[in-house]
Amino acid sequence: MFLQEKTKQIGTVAKESGVPIKTIRYYEELGLLKASGRTEGGFRLFDSDILSRLHFIKRAQSLGLSLLEIKDFLSVHDQGDLPCDHIKVRLQEKLIAVDKQIQELLIFKQELEGLLSGWEVVTENSEQAICPILERD
Repeated sequence: MFLQEKTKQIGTVAKESGVPIKTIRYYEELGLLKASGRTEGGFRLFDSDILSRLHFIKRAQSLGLSLLEIKDFLSVHDQGDLPCDHIKVRLQEKLIAVDKQIQELLIFKQELEGLLSGWEVVTENSEQAICPILERD
């Protein structure tokens, strides 16, 4: 059994996580990640928890959470608490927003269907209208 490395270079982290080096640097700049040091050659070193942290960031983003929100959750975690309650509240808010978007999209869909169902061929070219069918109210 091999002992797990205490720190990983940024290139190794990128390869193992599938997250580009540029993105890792950006996350560090935003305060989502913190390098534990640098090699003699100047490469960033990260603690072994970096992969789970990157996985959390990517999963939270996939659920529509912003990097600022994720940073807040990670701050709670870094203070020794679980941010689950905070995350639940934000996801509930996201769900409400998604329901609203669905309703708005259904109305938009009906408008498009109504417009297309009454579509007729226009042969006269009017200088006043770009597309007379679209411009009707």
